[in-house]
Amino acid sequence: MRLSKGIEVEIYTGTSQGKIVGLSDRITKELNGFVREPDSRNVEYITVPLLYYDNLLYALINPRKRLRGYLQDIGDYTIVPGSTLSLGDNVDQFYRSDPNNSYHSYIENTYGTDVVTASIHINIGIDNPETLIDAYNLVRVEAPLFLALSASSPFLGGKVTGFHSTRWHMFPQTPQKVPFFTNHAHFITWTEKQLASQNMQNVRHFWTSVRPNGCDRPYRLNRLELRICDLIIDPISLLSVVALLEARLLQLLENPNSLNPLLKSQLSTEALLYITQQNELEVAKRSLNARLYNWKDGSKIEAKKWIEELYQEVFPIAKRNGFSRFLIPIKKILQDGNLAQQWLHKYRLGNSITSIISREIEAITYQEKVLENKLFN
Repeated sequence: MRLSKGIEVEIYTGTSQGKIVGLSDRITKELNGFVREPDSRNVEYITVPLLYYDNLLYALINPRKRLRGYLQDIGDYTIVPGSTLSLGDNVDQFYRSDPNNSYHSYIENTYGTDVVTASIHINIGIDNPETLIDAYNLVRVEAPLFLALSASSPFLGGKVTGFHSTRWHMFPQTPQKVPFFTNHAHFITWTEKQLASQNMQNVRHFWTSVRPNGCDRPYRLNRLELRICDLIIDPISLLSVVALLEARLLQLLENPNSLNPLLKSQLSTEALLYITQQNELEVAKRSLNARLYNWKDGSKIEAKKWIEELYQEVFPIAKRNGFSRFLIPIKKILQDGNLAQQWLHKYRLGNSITSIISREIEAITYQEKVLENKLFN
């Protein structure tokens, strides 16, 4: 069995030296398949739902290949890694991509540049709404593990912030209090209440680590959207994170009762919400080195060790369903560290933030060229 997978990639554009430049208004007008974000400095593309990872890799690389070609044609521009405005590119100034969009006006006036970040949203198809709510509850308590793997924003405004994911530390989660949902009906009534009270401006204005999603939310749902991840610039690493999430969800489908936090945790629902929030805060600061509360009993465990245990638990499921080779790169992230940890290590060795970002641009450009040669030749 395989679940459908689609990925939303928010990415910065800028110079080969890492200076971020807003180009989304031009890109979305002149290049098919890209959509604008409220601020023009990042742009988004979305893969269609796919079952097989080889196809998903192609769907990730092909738009980037076209985007890189376009950016080179219009100037010394490229794709810039990281999930925050690392080099200090006017971090307090909003550059509207669509001045006439009222929702964008609300976002700018309410949140400012705290939302001018780049990230990865992973969508996994689950058609049954009750099963989807169970999946939401499980992934809600384990979402910090995926942030730990993906953290890539230790810099902001040309400075070290003290966080591995500055993006998640500053991003305005909305609404501020989001419960676990007991069933689909609970999710519907809760959403309707948030809209009526204007805690949410619309059904899209639900910014938390994970959310149920669909074409007519909250009524018709067909996928789980994990929103917590920083931008994972390396496509192979990204697919491994997707594979970890899919394998965990397949495990849930096989053993729904054993992985239901509302049934299997020794903690109260209120305590579960508290430790989940604390885990997100802790992972934003220390990523793989964070000490987290385990949702099953409240005991402390290092994020890296928890992921190692989860990897061993779900690897047989991935192997049985034919995608274990895409899961294996998780081990490299655990061994070498996520991108934030790698960058901070280089910074401690005396490299400037500008040189770190520019060299990362060179490295990922070369890596994608190698992948393109394999995929397109």
